[in-house]
Amino acid sequence: MSAATGTFPPDGSQSARPGESRWPRFLTSEHPFPWLAPATALILVFGIYPLLYALWLSLHVRNRIKRVDEFAWFKNWETAFADERVWNALYVTFTYTAIGLVIQLALGLGIALLLDTDRRGYGLMRGLMTLPLVVPPAVTGMMFLLMEDGSFGWISQNLYALGLLSPQNPILANGSTALAGVLLADIWQWTPFMVLIMLAGLRALPKEPFEAAAIDGANGFQMFWKLTLPMLSKVIAIAVLIRGVDLFRIFDYVYVMTSGGPGTVTETLTAYAGRMFQIGNFPYAATLSLMTLIIIVVVANLFIQIFRVRF
Repeated sequence: MSAATGTFPPDGSQSARPGESRWPRFLTSEHPFPWLAPATALILVFGIYPLLYALWLSLHVRNRIKRVDEFAWFKNWETAFADERVWNALYVTFTYTAIGLVIQLALGLGIALLLDTDRRGYGLMRGLMTLPLVVPPAVTGMMFLLMEDGSFGWISQNLYALGLLSPQNPILANGSTALAGVLLADIWQWTPFMVLIMLAGLRALPKEPFEAAAIDGANGFQMFWKLTLPMLSKVIAIAVLIRGVDLFRIFDYVYVMTSGGPGTVTETLTAYAGRMFQIGNFPYAATLSLMTLIIIVVVANLFIQIFRVRF
């Protein structure tokens, strides 16, 4: 209604007051809930609910005769701690994580130091480093499965020619080399990730300390050891944390390339959980998955506290 004439607008709707928005009130409110609600719903549906369901499932055992899950408290956890296959899977997982992390960190830092320049063409090379990251891990595993094939694989043929392997002991069929064959795929795909993180850290370092060190007569190794590494320590810690978590929960390459074989030589904890899921033992699979989660959370938090990682 108009204050001057006492009549409504011609279209029959009340006009907005001066300074009043025509948008719904919840969209103009400064309260954070309307904006956090979608993200909260996604976390509840795809994060909290699966976690709670896995906890509930781990407190049951599978009755294969009745084909139902029966409540059994901590029976699955007792079985897991007494299962030699679980301990073997833990050993393989920690070995895989440690070796992969050391190699990827060393290669990532070395390549980043080589690419840390403004010369022409190096920008293109830095861009090309992202290409392996866009390949799905399952596709990468299939690529290396073919390249490491004992009959026609390109990598295997070259190793045979160098005398490092024999056709009677293919890479993925030999217990002493199978894990290295799986690691090769992981290293090829994820070393560029380490390169990009290290390169970003190197490009952000101040130049003044290096100029002062050069004036004082320090050589390249001394500047790297005394300046680059200490100033890059936080970046290295974050890269190690991210890749360590990802390596520990590895599944794709193992499943595609070896399925945990030969025997259980390459069977990680997640691969073992996947095997239990395949045969329908969902409670035990959930228990192994929760065990993986607990180990990752505990180790990651210890790492954050020890190295004082801040995001």
